[in-house]
Amino acid sequence: MSDALVAEARSDFGKGAARRLRRDGKIPAVVYGHGLAPIHIALDAHTLRLTLRKKVTSLEIVLNGKTETVAPRDLQIDPVTRGIEHVDLVYVTAAEAATLAREAAETHARQEADAAAAISLAETKAANRAEADAASSATAAEAGADSGSNDDASSDAPAEESAE
Repeated sequence: MSDALVAEARSDFGKGAARRLRRDGKIPAVVYGHGLAPIHIALDAHTLRLTLRKKVTSLEIVLNGKTETVAPRDLQIDPVTRGIEHVDLVYVTAAEAATLAREAAETHARQEADAAAAISLAETKAANRAEADAASSATAAEAGADSGSNDDASSDAPAEESAE
């Protein structure tokens, strides 16, 4: 995990309040889980975007001087601007954060292996296609050479007959 995000508690809700927050460079968020009451917070938009670009599984937020480990549960993204509109965060324990990180690493490794296998398969298919094209070109060239020699022989035969 990287540096902790500073969260500000917020008491105003609704569309207008969310728009004011976004205009001020903040993103509204909610933190919930583990039987605790949901806490409405605001996070710095730029810092959150940079943090979430790294495909984090958990992150730390500082709220009222206390550091909490949370995981992103849901992101609401504007379909036009692709900006983050709202974030749902869920509390996680250190053990849960470790499990999430391990699962993410395993998933990443599996995706890398799948991508490598796909590339290998594509390269094999391309090599097979190139061999097949070369073989068909060679076959066509041989067929053309054979038919060309037959044409010469057949064209010579009638010339000899007409000469007699």
